[in-house]
Amino acid sequence: MTNYDDSQIKTLEGVEHIRRRPGMYIGRLGNGNNPSDGIYVLLKEIVDNSIDEFAMGCGKTITIGIENNEVTVRDFGRGIPLGSVIKVVSVLNTGGKFDDAVFKKSVGLNGVGTKAVNALSQNFYVCSYRDGECSWARFCKGELVDSAQEPSKEKNGTLVQFTPDEEIFGKFNYNLEYVETLVKNYSYLKRGLTLNLNGVAYKSENGLLDLVRENLSEAPLYEPIHLEGDDIEIVLSHSNSYGENISSFVNGQNTRDGGTHLAAYREAIAKTLKEFFKKNYAPEDCRMGIVGAISIQIQEPQFEAQTKIKLSSTYMWEKQVKGELQHGPTIRAFVNDFVSRNLDDYLTIHKEIVPVIEDKIKASQAERQEISSIQKKTRERNKKANVYNSKLRDCRFHFNDKRTEANQDNIERSSIFITEGDSASGTITKARNANFQAVFSLRGKPLNSYKESYKKFAENEELQLLISALGIEEDVENLRYNYIVIATDADDDGMHIRMLVLTFFMKYFPDLIRRGHVHVLQTPLFRVRNKKDNRYCYSDEEKQKAIAELKNGVEITRFKGLGEISSEEFGAFIGDDMRLDIVKISDEESMQEIMSFYMGDNTTERQNFICNNLRSEQELEDIDI
Repeated sequence: MTNYDDSQIKTLEGVEHIRRRPGMYIGRLGNGNNPSDGIYVLLKEIVDNSIDEFAMGCGKTITIGIENNEVTVRDFGRGIPLGSVIKVVSVLNTGGKFDDAVFKKSVGLNGVGTKAVNALSQNFYVCSYRDGECSWARFCKGELVDSAQEPSKEKNGTLVQFTPDEEIFGKFNYNLEYVETLVKNYSYLKRGLTLNLNGVAYKSENGLLDLVRENLSEAPLYEPIHLEGDDIEIVLSHSNSYGENISSFVNGQNTRDGGTHLAAYREAIAKTLKEFFKKNYAPEDCRMGIVGAISIQIQEPQFEAQTKIKLSSTYMWEKQVKGELQHGPTIRAFVNDFVSRNLDDYLTIHKEIVPVIEDKIKASQAERQEISSIQKKTRERNKKANVYNSKLRDCRFHFNDKRTEANQDNIERSSIFITEGDSASGTITKARNANFQAVFSLRGKPLNSYKESYKKFAENEELQLLISALGIEEDVENLRYNYIVIATDADDDGMHIRMLVLTFFMKYFPDLIRRGHVHVLQTPLFRVRNKKDNRYCYSDEEKQKAIAELKNGVEITRFKGLGEISSEEFGAFIGDDMRLDIVKISDEESMQEIMSFYMGDNTTERQNFICNNLRSEQELEDIDI
């Protein structure tokens, strides 16, 4: 039995606790391949502080530089009070954002954000400039190395430089495409602010309207409606695509997974349109094909996790007054009231778009009613055939029913692997962590959703079972897993199945892609081993390196299917170091055009594309084992 006495009781100081439990402060770690990875959270924490300065009317320019994974952020705000610079960046629960008079509606987390960046960086430097003086400090892994206060001719503001610690994050790289998206969003939300990223300036003149216009992948049915009020801004239009595409923000923070404000906005749109037309249209018909955005400003927002991608606040503000908790209006009432009054007024004035909106609602209603009975019959048939149990091997943890702080880790890691065939699904099922990893097994190649009608989709057993497994029959907000992972063989059939599954998501549930839930699993192509060591290689370059390092007597195995990999081996590939490629559509790309090119009838065009991008004979010989 392990000895348990006073010597086992430990108190972790702030920096040590952050370094031992980084996930509590920044969510996932990652290597930079996913926009939710921790290195982007570190960047945001620093930029958020500069944004808060601008929001308080101080400094109209923020300069951001990233080179060799070193981040530099310089703002021209008030600057940190010179006597508190070291304390503000290194002592937990220290900061100015506890005082509403200093930071009224901030994004940065009270007393934690910059400290986490400092603690998780191998090098961290901060310098505050104020009225001809500066105070600077240099840290290594959260520990103070040097500091001084001296005269300066620099303009007021704050400079921060940091390099995330490879001891914490491993090998990583900043993806500048993700950083550019982050910077663009800041510019849309803070009109008048210029952000310079590696020498390129970003500035918005029309706020959220610019965001929606730039992100439109399909032509809107009418010019987007743009409405602004105190602490709220919304944009709204419709297109002929499926699903909903609504971006949401709180105090300048992009809440990718929505929350109370997005739920209120979706509700308000449907409610207002129903009342305007004086007809009991279903909410889903009012919102089908919707494109838009909402941004609100609230005091001390609360989020479901430190990564701040889902708002959990109920009220616009809360505060203690003489020992009693007082609060403002609910976010739901605030958003509903604003949308109801202003959208109704807009439609009354702009009568030309009214029939366009109602025609869209009626078209969605007719299609939904035609399909719903077919889907119901398909689901009943599946239940009678008892195929639910055989298709889905669920995890033990159903996080929709257990959204508690204690289960936050499982919520973040919850995954469903979509694979094909009994062999591959059997391997993954044996290798997975059954607490939070589920497996869904496809039978053969799924329906080509791009070519077939909505009716055919509704009648398709495989896809209807997949929808049920994901929990999105009624609404994508009910998604049961954070990661949807397509796990198919690295051969022609596997790639085709992957494209068919991606087409299904792009056509009918594009929000799952936009919110970053859909991924492709990378599995090793080769195993290189000798008598002492095993190396799993995901590319020819990794294979050649392993051969050189293991030297004599190596045996090379080329994996052609998931079923060829033992469950013991496979467990390492879907564990903490699982390699995932996020499925991402850039602002310039149209889902419709992508589906048309890859899944349409343009066979000759695709053949020409393949021929023009084929590897040379020499390249093929080089990868021949």
